[in-house]
Amino acid sequence: MRIGDAAAAAGTTPRALRFYEQRGLLPPPVRTASGQREYGPGEITRVRIIRDLLALGLTIEDLRSCADRLHLLAQEPPPRCGSVEPGAPTSGIVGRRLAALDAEIARLAGLRERLARRASEGD
Repeated sequence: MRIGDAAAAAGTTPRALRFYEQRGLLPPPVRTASGQREYGPGEITRVRIIRDLLALGLTIEDLRSCADRLHLLAQEPPPRCGSVEPGAPTSGIVGRRLAALDAEIARLAGLRERLARRASEGD
């Protein structure tokens, strides 16, 4: 299928498909004789995986570092990424993202506490 149809099937835009290709997340697609990109079901699945991971807070750079393994997430069931239990050691991309989220949650909780304290001082 052509880029517009592929983008619609994956829930994104043709611009996003070209961007993922430029960033190395999506392999260069097969081209027609006239040079138009052609996508198949495998590429659509991969774009959906990319979008899901980005929605979970991973970055393009995070995904670039494991682009050669993204196809593994299309397996049923997908492979485990490691332990995500609170306090359990984690490593790699998921571990770094979880640590960043935990740090941001702690920062926001502290900010909320300070604001609530200041608001109650004014009463």
